Amino acid sequence: MEKAVVLLSGGLDSCTCMAVAKSKGYALYPISFNYHQRHGIELEGAKKIADFYGVEKHLIIETNMEAIGGSALTDSRIKVPDGDVGRGDVPPTYVPARNLIFLSYAVGYAEVLGASHVYIGVNSVDYSGYPDCRPAFIEKFQALSDYATTATAVKGRKITVETPLQNRSKKDIVLLATKLGAPLQFTHSCYRGGEKACGVCDSCKLRLRGFGEAGVKDPIAYETREA
Repeated sequence: MEKAVVLLSGGLDSCTCMAVAKSKGYALYPISFNYHQRHGIELEGAKKIADFYGVEKHLIIETNMEAIGGSALTDSRIKVPDGDVGRGDVPPTYVPARNLIFLSYAVGYAEVLGASHVYIGVNSVDYSGYPDCRPAFIEKFQALSDYATTATAVKGRKITVETPLQNRSKKDIVLLATKLGAPLQFTHSCYRGGEKACGVCDSCKLRLRGFGEAGVKDPIAYETREA
């Protein structure tokens, strides 16, 4: 059975990626990161999602991006702003080079496992303006990965970065997750990291709008459900 590494944050998009990879028949090898993020409660969700799918191993990497700072998600001195789904600028919740770092770990893990696919839930439709969610970033990372790994550069075994949600709206992602039976009740998307989702940050507002447009009830608890 072919293997797939799945970047699993514990949020809606990464959970949907797990469901997509499962539907393709791959053996799932999720990888998550404790990067000292404000919303570390997502990791608890990631563990539950991994258990739901009965994976052989759920790898959790400890890496301290709090030491770098520069983001509201890693520096407690920077406030997580209220959401603005029409925002045009890059918000303070952007974590510098996060997807670049996480994908590098994931491709290295895939090389060790002999996996041929790495799944990541980046999205360029309903997202917060992050530069490392764009198709151009994935394309360039793929090219770099092809040069950087023995698997591809020497042995000719390509490790493909899969982005099944790249061009989907949050509505479409919710519908896809529901169709595939993804355990959305375990997901947590809030940037503020409380026991209940805040309902007002960018991530919560995008998520709530997606569920509303899909006509699907969001199974998680919120402090407020403002769209």
